[in-house]
Amino acid sequence: MDGPMRQRLEACLVDGTKADRALAAYILARPETIPFETAATLAEKVEVSEATVGRFCRSIGYDNLKDLKQQLGQDFGDRPWLIADRLRDFQAQARQAENPLGRSLELEIAGLVAVYEIAQSADFRRVVERLTTARRVFVCGFQTERAMAQMFAHQLQYLRDGVQLLDLEGGHFAELFATDVENTALVLFEARRYSRLARVVAREAMAVGVPVTLVTDAFCDWGRGLVSELLVVPTEFNLFWDSTAQMASLVNLFMNAVSIEIGPAVEARMTKVSQLYARFTGHTGDPSGPES
Repeated sequence: MDGPMRQRLEACLVDGTKADRALAAYILARPETIPFETAATLAEKVEVSEATVGRFCRSIGYDNLKDLKQQLGQDFGDRPWLIADRLRDFQAQARQAENPLGRSLELEIAGLVAVYEIAQSADFRRVVERLTTARRVFVCGFQTERAMAQMFAHQLQYLRDGVQLLDLEGGHFAELFATDVENTALVLFEARRYSRLARVVAREAMAVGVPVTLVTDAFCDWGRGLVSELLVVPTEFNLFWDSTAQMASLVNLFMNAVSIEIGPAVEARMTKVSQLYARFTGHTGDPSGPES
């Protein structure tokens, strides 16, 4: 997005009201979605009233959201302003400049398609059922993949109880192996070069009857036949460092599927966790939070 609209929105980030700043920030971050928004849907996403959307548009010089959308389309130029055109433009520029990021983008898109294909597999559905019904779910990641494990565990804790990260620092994993393992599941995240611990923990868990799901890269030559499910995620995108971005996409798909599988009860759980966070820590702009 270029031109006067960007300038108006950026000025609003500095001088606008709290609601105006939220609306301006959303439009600047997600311009490609605005053609599909109404005042009502935009208000819901930004958590303001529908009337506030109208006032915001008028405050920056537009009659209403429809007028703003028309101007936004003009700022994008005569061409359509959706993702397909932006993708073609990026790829063309990358080829002309011999920019390797164009190839990286193509690989990333192919990788995302592969992840969505995983989400259609029987293994994925089996893991979702286990994550929904298991009494306890342990999660573990090694080296840089610890971040993926933390993301998975923390998000799953919002959906259900009995979810725990394995303690790597203790070195004994007693929280898993020194307790009743009936109806327990283990999810591991790992990519090359693989930690010795990943293989050891997977083997020991399977030996005591704990099903293991391993989310890993295409180079893992030790997981197949050792774990219950091996979910291979693309990680090579012509970048300096192998990327775990598609692991994060798979995590999001797991959370979506588990929330659907749990059903209406997930809302009560998420509300309770959110209330606890508000009580002990507090959210920005929430006056009901704890005193500092």
